Amino acid sequence: MNYDVIGDVHGHADALVALLRKLGYREHAGAWRHPDRTGAFVGDFVDVGPQQLETVDIIRGMVDAGFAVAVMGNHELNAIAWALGYRERNDKNRAQHAAFLAAVDGQPALHRELVDWFLDLPLWLELPELRVVHACWHERFLRWLAPQLREGQTLPGDLLAEATIEPAELAEKDTPEPSVFKAVEALAKGLEVPMPEGRTFLDKRGQRRDRVRVSWWDAARTTYRRAALLGPAEAGQLPDTPIPAHAFLGYDDPKPVFIGHYWRRGVPTPLAPRVACVDYSVALGGPLCAYRFDGEPELVPERFVTVDR
Repeated sequence: MNYDVIGDVHGHADALVALLRKLGYREHAGAWRHPDRTGAFVGDFVDVGPQQLETVDIIRGMVDAGFAVAVMGNHELNAIAWALGYRERNDKNRAQHAAFLAAVDGQPALHRELVDWFLDLPLWLELPELRVVHACWHERFLRWLAPQLREGQTLPGDLLAEATIEPAELAEKDTPEPSVFKAVEALAKGLEVPMPEGRTFLDKRGQRRDRVRVSWWDAARTTYRRAALLGPAEAGQLPDTPIPAHAFLGYDDPKPVFIGHYWRRGVPTPLAPRVACVDYSVALGGPLCAYRFDGEPELVPERFVTVDR
C-alpha cells in the first residue's frame, strides 16, 4: 500500500484541503479519498489555527471512512487531559488550548465527542510498510507499554491519570526504567533528558530549563550540545559532555518511521535514511508538508510535497 504521510495541521483546514488536492485526493460522500493511496496523519490536528473543527472533520472523515490512518499527537493528548481534569488549568496551558477551546465553547456535547474520538487514536502505528508515531519511536518504551493499552495501541481510561500527570519522584530523577508517564511522554512529546546537576539553559522564549529534548534518531549525537534540538544560541549554553547512555536510541530498523512534532524549518529532507519528520511549522507560517511513501528502502527529499499556508 502507498501512503501519503501528512504533518501537523494545527487547525489549518484550508492548507490541508490544498495539500490533499495537490496529492490527488478528491472529496466524495463526505470524505477525501484517493483511488490507490492512503493518508497517514502524524497527529496535532488542533490548537493554534483558525479552523479547528473543520480540520478535525476532514481528518476524522477520512479515518472513519477508511481512507486514512492517524495517531495521537501531544495536542490531542493535552486536549484529553484538559477536558477530563488531568491537566492544570493555568494561564500557560489555557493559552496553548485557546483556539480549540474557543471552537467548542458552549458546545459541551461536541467537546466530549471530539475528546472521545481523540481517545480512540493510537499512540503509534505499526503497519506492514511503515511506522508512524508523533514524536519518538522508542522501541523499549512502546513494547513495555503495549500490553497495558486497549486494542490498537489506544489509551484506556484507567491509565489517563498515569499517562498525563508526572509523579513528583519522576520529575526529580532520570532513570532508564519505563513508567506509563515516561513512555507516553516520549512517544507523544519526544525524548527529554535532564541537564547535569546544577546546570540550566535559557530557551528561545527566555524561560529557564533544566531538561532538554534530544535528537533520538541519531545515536552519534552523544553530547548535550550536539544532541539538543535547539538553535545554535541555545545549544551553545549546553555542556559538550555525554547525555545519559539510555538516551542513545538511534534508528536502524529497515522499516521507515514517520514523525511530526518538531516544528522544522527550511527545505524538507529526511532526518536519517529511514526517519522523516513531516512537521514544517504550518502553525508558524511555514508550509504544510507530506511525504509520498511508495515502499522505497531509503527515504529521499524528492518525495516531500508541500503547500504554502
